[in-house]
Amino acid sequence: MAKIQESATRPAIALTIAGSEATGGAGAQADLKTFQAHDVFGMVALTCIVSFDPKNEWAHRFVPVDTEVIADQLEAQFAAYTPDAVKIGMLGTPTTIETVANALAGASLPNLVLDPVLICKGQEPGAALDTDNALKAQILPLATFVTPNHFEAIALSGRDSIESVDDLVAAAKVIHEKSGAAVLAKGGVRLAGPDAIDVFYDGATLEILSAPKVGEHAVSGAGCTLAAAVTAELAKGATPIQAAKSAKEAVTAGIHARVSSAAPFDAVRQLNR
Repeated sequence: MAKIQESATRPAIALTIAGSEATGGAGAQADLKTFQAHDVFGMVALTCIVSFDPKNEWAHRFVPVDTEVIADQLEAQFAAYTPDAVKIGMLGTPTTIETVANALAGASLPNLVLDPVLICKGQEPGAALDTDNALKAQILPLATFVTPNHFEAIALSGRDSIESVDDLVAAAKVIHEKSGAAVLAKGGVRLAGPDAIDVFYDGATLEILSAPKVGEHAVSGAGCTLAAAVTAELAKGATPIQAAKSAKEAVTAGIHARVSSAAPFDAVRQLNR
């Protein structure tokens, strides 16, 4: 197809490799809305379809996308564009992880943000463990920036628990040592106290990012939005610490503007930056 008009400028481009979450609060839907809110051209390679089951206490129903379809999406995307940053969200199966790792190995990516979804709700425990191990072995070494939540920080660092900011700092340092990536370890509402605390560490800079908690309950899509905001800011040329600070502000604003529904949880809202 012939181009009708050449653009004088090229926007920052970001790709998310993630699952679809049908209600729009998390997953690829949240990622694309976050990219748009940060004035970044966004693409998505879907890895799975996730839908909540309102008849079963809103548990996750998980359906993986065929690996050939995933590979086809990534082939088209990398042929058409060179993303300035890539975010990896839910992959879901060892075969999906292998497919994505193979595609990424042939790409030259300055920024690869991993939101390490270690527990894929809807899978049997054995399958979830296989997925976790594959993610740690094949994707974590490729990452330049990692955004683990409280549970994921425990799993990736090998700690028994994270009960304090000092624990979170220690976990972030271990994850950096294992991966070589910048780390934004999220304490969020999981740590006691009035503030939602996240820890940034990249081997040289250690910074505690704090904002007053907005309630005591987690909000759907906050983690996805944080990682997507980091990805968008890196795509636009921000340093890792600048991206972390901007993402923290964006998520805090989105939680204040959260969307309620008939589900037993609220969803973060992605606001224009």
